[in-house]
Amino acid sequence: MYVILMYDMGEKRVAKMLKLCRQYLNWIQNSVFEGEITEVKLKELILKAEFIMNDEEHDSLILFKSREQKWMEKEVIGHEKNDLDQFL
Repeated sequence: MYVILMYDMGEKRVAKMLKLCRQYLNWIQNSVFEGEITEVKLKELILKAEFIMNDEEHDSLILFKSREQKWMEKEVIGHEKNDLDQFL
């Protein structure tokens, strides 16, 4: 499945969440990731993220899911921080 993930965390937890998300998805912008991931790996990522999140009133994790990337249209206006089209 194709996932777009974004998070908003307290300053003390941002670095941990960044490190975790980079293990599973491609970083495209501050606190935003995208990529193909299996259902099992996504559940694993969510469990680990919930462990990092300890302030439910302020921390959030948002996921957009699609069966395949081809069902999503991506438009970047301005500078794209991590251009995935350049990978071989």
